[in-house]
Parts: sequence; structure tokens; C-alpha cells
Amino acid sequence: MKTKKNQLIDLESFIEEEYGNRGVKRREQFEEGYEAFKLGILLQEMRQQQNMTQEQLAEKCGTTKTYISRIENNASDMRLSTVMRIIREGFGGHLRLSVDI
Repeated sequence: MKTKKNQLIDLESFIEEEYGNRGVKRREQFEEGYEAFKLGILLQEMRQQQNMTQEQLAEKCGTTKTYISRIENNASDMRLSTVMRIIREGFGGHLRLSVDI
């Protein structure tokens, strides 16, 4: 985090300073990208906890290793139906969503 005159600032203040307040286009783009990044990391951690390779996960849910890698590395837009299939068929789980307003 940046410092202001040798004082630490909290994460929210840093994000506001760098990307603007909520509702500003640049900030919204940052937030969307961050959420996609978090989802990719979550899927990667789930896969690793189950001691699966990307290839094994891809086989279980009917996609490719390359696509799994792209999701985990935030290099691909994800379709909700694909994420649901990965979680359902690849991990035997169910996806639950939450919306903050």
C-alpha cells in the first residue's frame, strides 16, 4: 500500500486513489477484473486441494487443459454455465452466488 506522508492507508483508500470511487468506469472495470481473478484462484485452489492436474479436471468436466489454465490465470472470460459445469462435474460441488448492492 502507498503511504501518504509516511502514513499507511487502508486498501479501500488506496483503490479509490488509484481507480476512483465506486461507480466510476475505471473503478468498475477494476472491480470486475478482480472478481474474475478471485474466481480463477478459487478454482485453482480447489483443484490443487483435490490433487488434480489441470488435465484431469478438464477431462472430468469436458473442456481442455488450456481452457482450465486460462481461467486459473485470468486470461479468459468465463461463461457462467462453464464455471457451473466445472464445479459440478469437476469437483462434485454446487455454485452459489451472492450479490452486494
